Amino acid sequence: MLSKVLRIVIAFVLLIIVVVICGALIGLNMFSDKAMAQFFANMPRPVVTVSAIEVKPTTWSPGIDAVGTVAASQGVDVAVQTGGIVEKILFKANDKVEAGQLLVQIDDAVERANLGSAQTSVAVAQEALARAQQLLDRKVGTIASLQDAQNNLDKAKGTLQQLEATIDQKAVKAPFAGTIGIARIDVGQYVQPATVVATLQNLDTMKVNFTVPEQQLGSLKIGQTVQFGMEADNLPYKGAITGIDPKIDPASRLVSVQAELTNSDGALRPGMFIHVRIDLPVESNVLALPQTAVTISLYGTYVYVIEKAPPPAAKPADAAAGDAAAQPAPPPPEFVAKQVFVTTGRRSGDTIEIVKGVTPGELIATSGQNKLSPGSPVAIDKDGEPPEGAVKPAGAVQP
Repeated sequence: MLSKVLRIVIAFVLLIIVVVICGALIGLNMFSDKAMAQFFANMPRPVVTVSAIEVKPTTWSPGIDAVGTVAASQGVDVAVQTGGIVEKILFKANDKVEAGQLLVQIDDAVERANLGSAQTSVAVAQEALARAQQLLDRKVGTIASLQDAQNNLDKAKGTLQQLEATIDQKAVKAPFAGTIGIARIDVGQYVQPATVVATLQNLDTMKVNFTVPEQQLGSLKIGQTVQFGMEADNLPYKGAITGIDPKIDPASRLVSVQAELTNSDGALRPGMFIHVRIDLPVESNVLALPQTAVTISLYGTYVYVIEKAPPPAAKPADAAAGDAAAQPAPPPPEFVAKQVFVTTGRRSGDTIEIVKGVTPGELIATSGQNKLSPGSPVAIDKDGEPPEGAVKPAGAVQP
């Protein structure tokens, strides 16, 4: 009986010990959580240094951007018209040739040998026609004899013209002035009709073929200024639109456009890829920001407006005394970031039009936004934008 009572007492004591230990652990955890919460609540948020720009109405130079392919204003593959043995090649690669300049001579010895005979036949037929006319005038000839003489003369002239045309075709000439390419034939080679001799390109004036969306067709007109360049941000060449296709491609909904430009430095070559920008009328009082200032997310497009930080809330006297005893309070931030959703419009170079969401005079963060969140303390980089003295709270009136 005594051992049973002893066991009950021991079990009761152990239960009390367990309860005390559990209560101590729970109390310790609650105290720890409260202390951590108080620590993080009083811990100041890190100040993010950003550069900023003031929103100002600006002059907008809109344009239509595209990519095109360069082609020569005149360009052909020069080919022979009649077969034969190549006798002479009278050009070298990249020579500047004039219109009508002899490029290749095909052997025409046989045709030139027959040329004398054909010329003699024409002369004989001409004399025969003259005699027939004299006999008819004397009333001793017939009209039939005169017609036969005329027919013989016409046949002789036709044979002569055919020989002269063949001789002319065997002298391959430049159809226009330009730059001749690499010879694709050799002296002594027998060539068939339509064999390409070389390519001839007029590189002084170039054409650029490109397409634009059908929605922008109304903004195009013949003679409109166009800029060209190898890089999108460097367009040194100037030209003008010379043709607009009247038909829109039903598959791509694009319209073909052609422009011409002067190849002043000779750097452009047919087949090159080139950037195109069509200049549109300049607009004023447009709000635009650097594209780096605008962030696009799943929730929308937004910017961070830099505003004056609100004054710190007053604390009770006893709480303030306790905090002061614990640690000195950090100075309040001068500026804070405010997330503002905006509506964007057109793009031009590295700027983007802001249709809705910002007003002139506001300061917009242009770098460091990835470190910002709504309400983040902000320090403005004085070495960037805006310059010293331009830092002002959002909505400040310009002097």
